[in-house]
Amino acid sequence: MAKESGLGWTTLSVDTSAPVLTDIKNDVTNFEFATPRAVQETTGVDKFAIERLLLLADFSITLNGVFNDASSHLVFKDVANTSVTRTVSLAVSGQTLAVECLLTDYAMTRADSGELTWSVPGVLQDGTAPAWS
Repeated sequence: MAKESGLGWTTLSVDTSAPVLTDIKNDVTNFEFATPRAVQETTGVDKFAIERLLLLADFSITLNGVFNDASSHLVFKDVANTSVTRTVSLAVSGQTLAVECLLTDYAMTRADSGELTWSVPGVLQDGTAPAWS
């Protein structure tokens, strides 16, 4: 398989609180996500290097975008007053990652140039290790 760019992202969808999975990739300008694993150090006093065990998996994401009251705003407008799990679905190059998340903020910025942008962080909710399919 050849190396690829991150251009042409095919899926970037997030549930509304209803839940209705909504495509917001046109409003998202950039995002970052991570799938880290916790580790436990298990080094005995007989070792000269660190021993570790892999522990629980996790997921976090931060979406950044441009305000659009017909799309992304409908998805995020009630983050502050609802406590629901939301599916976040990402796909690129035929690879899909769908994760059940809690969205923890809907921060908006009105820049001095007039831009109206938002940022939404999310974290793993359901204890299911994230896995690409």
